[in-house]
Amino acid sequence: MNLALWIAAGLLAVVALTGGVSKVFVPEEKLAAAPGGEWTAEAGRGFVKSLGAVELLAAAGLVLPALTGIAPVLVPVTAACWVLLMAGAMITHVRHGSANFVVLNLAYLAVAAFVAWGRFGPAAFTA
Repeated sequence: MNLALWIAAGLLAVVALTGGVSKVFVPEEKLAAAPGGEWTAEAGRGFVKSLGAVELLAAAGLVLPALTGIAPVLVPVTAACWVLLMAGAMITHVRHGSANFVVLNLAYLAVAAFVAWGRFGPAAFTA
């Protein structure tokens, strides 16, 4: 169980890092032209950059607390927050008719829910 949770958290961290880097560093015109990024054309630049920063923090929060042993409870908290973020992403993609991305976000949501459940419950980090 512990290994599966580490793998799931690591994969989510890679997804969050990729999304965060693209939202923070890719020019808004290029981001809006990318598949699944159409919504960014309607969103404010500050919102997109802030969302990218949140995703970068999520990438760190999914693995660093457990690796360092400093406040490891932040791993399931971050995973639970990722569930909420993916719910918002699914709503956004439904509004823009991107069904493929809704399914992808649902998969990320399920993995995050697994990490939150596992780290809050049966495989919680102990102090």
